[in-house]
Amino acid sequence: MTAPTGAGRGAEPLVGRRSRHLVSISDLSDEDLYSVVARGARFAAGECDAPLAGRVVGAYFLKTSTRTRTAFTAAALRLGAGVIQYGPQDLQTNTGETSADTGRVLSGMLDVLVARTAGDPAELRAWAAQDRMSVVNAMSAEEHPTQALTDLTTLLRQFGRIERLRLLYVGEANNTATALALAITRFPGVEVELRTPPGYALPAQVLDTATRQARACGASIVERHHMSDLPGDLDAIYTTRWQTTGTSKPDPHWRRVFAPFRVEQDLWRRSPNAVFLHDLPAHRGEEVTAEVLDGPASIAFQQAENKLYSAMAVLDWCQAPAGGPAR
Repeated sequence: MTAPTGAGRGAEPLVGRRSRHLVSISDLSDEDLYSVVARGARFAAGECDAPLAGRVVGAYFLKTSTRTRTAFTAAALRLGAGVIQYGPQDLQTNTGETSADTGRVLSGMLDVLVARTAGDPAELRAWAAQDRMSVVNAMSAEEHPTQALTDLTTLLRQFGRIERLRLLYVGEANNTATALALAITRFPGVEVELRTPPGYALPAQVLDTATRQARACGASIVERHHMSDLPGDLDAIYTTRWQTTGTSKPDPHWRRVFAPFRVEQDLWRRSPNAVFLHDLPAHRGEEVTAEVLDGPASIAFQQAENKLYSAMAVLDWCQAPAGGPAR
């Protein structure tokens, strides 16, 4: 455990403070979504006033993580909080304690619990069934909300806006794509096109929600299952690895289905100024060529660094006074 610095400075008492949870990107109002993304950009610009001094953040990771775990640990420390790390064997949920009981106990000791389960988000909701400790989804099977916030922060830093950007997403519509679709379609004028392999599309409910959100703000989202007739004049092209953490594909020949969806340099013929995004880790030669990932259009590693600033914004939002946006 890393001891908190400046204990008690600016910290609200635990008792009587209602915490905010981020289990799905849909837990954020439009105002909160815009505010968290903007706050991440401000943190990237050097703003930091230790708003979490005296707080304690728990980091519970059941699955491997390089960027997200490091980002939230470093974010908590930079904001003045202490950190307790938990591994897969560390909690009594392994011996039969319910998630609700675990959450109730931890809420008396922690201010925030950041958890990566790669499982059912219902477990995270069970931990969040109290109002003293914030719960942050650092990746579940269905959605990766903090990745979407990182992506939006990256786009904002790159273009100075998110509104009216044109983005192409290529590859499996996994938890990263789900969160991105639910987040970016809330920005006016955005045009999103997904090209996903047959059988690996966005869940129907997610696409319906994203489509409804897009219509409400003059944006658009379209999903197709081939790589012909691609749009041009794109601002960004995004892909993710073909094998998501903690998942396997039932089709033994899935690589044949995915092969046409590899991101190669040819995609830039009609969009020469587009930047390349990837949530990493990347498998060069599978979902993307080395030429693209390591080329001049790639901002994938800046995107990875932005996880830190986005994590800082998420933790700040979680602990901001109830009823107000992130500071």
